[in-house]
Amino acid sequence: MHIQPVKQLKGTLKVPGDKSISHRSIMFGALAKGTTTVEGFLTGEDCMSTIACFRQMGILIEQAQDKVTIQGKGLYGLTKPDSVLDVGNSGTTMRLMSGILSGQAFEVEITGDASIRKRPMDRIIRPLTSMNANIRSLSGNGLAPLLIKPSILKPINYVSPVASAQVKSSILLANLYTGSTSTVNEPTLSRNHSEIMLNHFGAKIEIKGSLVTSYPIKELFANHVVVPSDISSAAFFMVAGLICPNSDLLLKDVGVNPTRDGIIHVLKNMNGSIEIINERTVNGEPIADLHIKSSKLIGTVVEGDIIPTLIDEIPVIAVAAAYAEGRTTIKDASELKVKETNRIDTMVCELKKMNIHIEATKDGMVIVGGNRIQGAQVKSYDDHRVAMSLAIAALGATGNTTIENSSCIAISYPNFESDLSALTLH
Repeated sequence: MHIQPVKQLKGTLKVPGDKSISHRSIMFGALAKGTTTVEGFLTGEDCMSTIACFRQMGILIEQAQDKVTIQGKGLYGLTKPDSVLDVGNSGTTMRLMSGILSGQAFEVEITGDASIRKRPMDRIIRPLTSMNANIRSLSGNGLAPLLIKPSILKPINYVSPVASAQVKSSILLANLYTGSTSTVNEPTLSRNHSEIMLNHFGAKIEIKGSLVTSYPIKELFANHVVVPSDISSAAFFMVAGLICPNSDLLLKDVGVNPTRDGIIHVLKNMNGSIEIINERTVNGEPIADLHIKSSKLIGTVVEGDIIPTLIDEIPVIAVAAAYAEGRTTIKDASELKVKETNRIDTMVCELKKMNIHIEATKDGMVIVGGNRIQGAQVKSYDDHRVAMSLAIAALGATGNTTIENSSCIAISYPNFESDLSALTLH
């Protein structure tokens, strides 16, 4: 991808559907009785991996662009796949599906690409094993591929050492097969899309602070799902609109779930002009339009309980910080080290190439804004969020920027480059 500096961004944009909600619509639809319909489905590679896995297990899924129909077979309707399930680059698919597969009557192996085979799976193996799941890392090091064999699951009261929606969701999904009540207690509440959608499909999930309780049910029932635009994808255009002069953007139908909207709070703290309008709730998920205008950003501190609500947006927050006046410090974000790449190291390395003052810390980074940002040849490390963040950083640079291996963007935002081009005036 080649990015030239731009004079301004103007227009209205609806970014693709939320990745987390799209994954769950397929999984829960497959486990529900009846026909589930989904609107606004994200057709990125990660979500297509989820579709492929459930098709392998006998679920009929029809797709026409962002509209999907799932013929659910109930909690016990999945069938043994003919071959290994391949999740591609999707950690969500592997971790959530492991909870589901722990309750099935067949043996199955799950693998993924080279990146997935480096990401920690012990964080789900431990609680699922405590639920009597027969799940193990075939390499014996807590990494994929995973082998799951049939077992009789039992409930758990799990105190999670990390605030992780994937860990929590794998337990909630496994609990559907215990016939009993399980709890998950997190340090802070992580994304709650699973709880909201499970209740939408007829489960009984209760949330009290950071304690989530899953009560026994006999079935899930098909429903209609409207997927909001993904705030993690909208974040790139929020920052772009704030840092490019004379810009005025309207981002439509963005999911503003309080467990995901930390990016909005941080950018407002940085003096960003973000107006939240047309707020409403669909399928239990809060949605709004976001009006973004160019702003003179200032440095801030990002730390503590807000981190789980913006963990995927930290790379682009680092870009906003590079264009802000003063120092921005990001702390408590060691989770970034175990994403598609070590996002702390990769962002620091690549932004330095653009003459940005940025240093890594043990759990985050420090960025000093105000330096003259220069175009450069940079690398994505096959990480979609790193690639898109570097593209936004390049918009206000002097000179052109080339991003190597930018095709990884298709994992979550296949039309990113064309959407960006449609809004820019050079």
